[in-house]
Amino acid sequence: MLQAIWHFLEASFVYLASLLFIGLVFLFIYDRFIQRKHQLLINYPVIGRFRYLFELLREPLRQYFAEESFFESRDKVDWVYKAAKNKPNYVSFSVSQPFPESRFVLKHAQGGVLNDDEVSDDMTVTFGAARRIPFVSKTPIVRSAMSDGALSPEATRAFTLGAKLSDLTYNIGEGGLTSNHLYTYKPDPEKDEFLEIIEGTPFAKRVFKIVDKLFNRAYAIKAYRRILLKGIRTANTYIYDDATQVLFRVDWSAPLEAFPKEVPGSIPNLVFQMSSGLYGVRDEHGKFDPERYRKVMSFCRMTEIKLAQGAKQTGGKLAGSKVTADIAYYRGVPEGKDLFAPNRFPYADTIDHLLDFIGELQELSGKPVGVKIVVSDMKRTEELVAEAAKRKAAGKPMPDFISVDSGDGGSATAPLEMMESVGLTLFNALYILDSALRKYGLRDDIKIIASGKILTPDDVAITLAMGADAVGIARGFMMSGGCIRARMCSGFGTHQCPVGMATQNPRLRASYLVVRKGHEIANYHRNLVKGLRTLLAIMGKRHLSELSRKDLTFKNSTGELYFDVDDYFKQKLHA
Repeated sequence: MLQAIWHFLEASFVYLASLLFIGLVFLFIYDRFIQRKHQLLINYPVIGRFRYLFELLREPLRQYFAEESFFESRDKVDWVYKAAKNKPNYVSFSVSQPFPESRFVLKHAQGGVLNDDEVSDDMTVTFGAARRIPFVSKTPIVRSAMSDGALSPEATRAFTLGAKLSDLTYNIGEGGLTSNHLYTYKPDPEKDEFLEIIEGTPFAKRVFKIVDKLFNRAYAIKAYRRILLKGIRTANTYIYDDATQVLFRVDWSAPLEAFPKEVPGSIPNLVFQMSSGLYGVRDEHGKFDPERYRKVMSFCRMTEIKLAQGAKQTGGKLAGSKVTADIAYYRGVPEGKDLFAPNRFPYADTIDHLLDFIGELQELSGKPVGVKIVVSDMKRTEELVAEAAKRKAAGKPMPDFISVDSGDGGSATAPLEMMESVGLTLFNALYILDSALRKYGLRDDIKIIASGKILTPDDVAITLAMGADAVGIARGFMMSGGCIRARMCSGFGTHQCPVGMATQNPRLRASYLVVRKGHEIANYHRNLVKGLRTLLAIMGKRHLSELSRKDLTFKNSTGELYFDVDDYFKQKLHA
């Protein structure tokens, strides 16, 4: 018996080796004598192809073999992954690589150190206190804007679940409110007149039960949806509810009166981002639709107008490969075509026009409205703030918050020439904005959300001490949701996100574990807040509001220390 198996394996090996040899001979002939696309392969047929293989593997494998060069250290990246899995997050002996020579340092309280339980549990931040319906964020952490479409439906659902589980404030990105942002909603088929509801049939329910038992819940829902929505191209826009076994999505043609008067408690705290494309709130001509906006705001706590993003100051870009029937349905655009939003927000040709539009949105929703900007010049930032101060004095509308994004921020799709060449880095931009608001007496009126390469609790604490009221985090939450930083997010080219997070490829998406990753996203958020409280304790701060620039020291690359960081910035910015 063993001898027969050995002979079979031996014969198979010879057969496969012969096929491989013949294949390499044909490839040699093709590379040397036929193809005329790659000159390297003419001189080095076959072996030259290793260059392309290594080039293909360079990005996915870089982080495993090279030193961390983007964030401060590999330890910070490891912290995110451990926090997401809720593992003990301690480091032995030393950090794996030295931190940058120039950096901010948090000041220790010496004799005034507190125990963790002496720090207030109140981590709330209130936006739009003057609005009819202010928004109270449960923590100073915001998941920065990432759109459904740029992300897969499964990833968006995981973020929705994670945000609901941990009271995370969740910016939905410029792609509009989609069914996936309502993943945790509990529909009432008898009362929810604003929903399109598909009732399950006995046959569909039996199939669901069988597939669920034999395989898993994801396959069962897929089979259930396929039976009930056969022939509907936008079938994936319907969400399955476990309690009622119905499929549902929002019926945007329903009258405004049918929509919730208050944000449903079963969904997370959502921030609606409005971009230059007006996705999700545009009419059939691409213009702003006030009634649709009011319907959307039935589910969202506040609005952020996106004027610019750190990694790109152009309009948003979505590859045609990502504009599926579902995404086209959500955004009101043609399917399968590259989607490039205009560079300029349509109601921001002047500062006055922008602030008037902010006032219109505040009136329509009764909720806070702010803007997202990139700072690259002190004068232009002051012009915006000065105009807001004039309008305050005249009783006219102004923003409730300003989101400032670092010039070295990230994006799934951005022009290389803009990624780190337009806009200041986070702390420089934040200092300029915070100082301008103080100069014009608006610091108590306008909150600041700051974002850019924030991963760990110390990043959060330093940013808050620098003047931010809240921080936006994108990449940290992506990693907590399973991102391996393969840098294949855009959808342009042949490579796609290997973990199914930032792709619309059905095969890759099918591997994404929504519920598990939702819990890991929630763990990361909770551990950020937990770590922040520990830092407050050793700094002697009983409440988040006590943080200020006085709690920071700056050490530059020459070893000089600035115990008053205002002195450092005044010297640096020539202010």
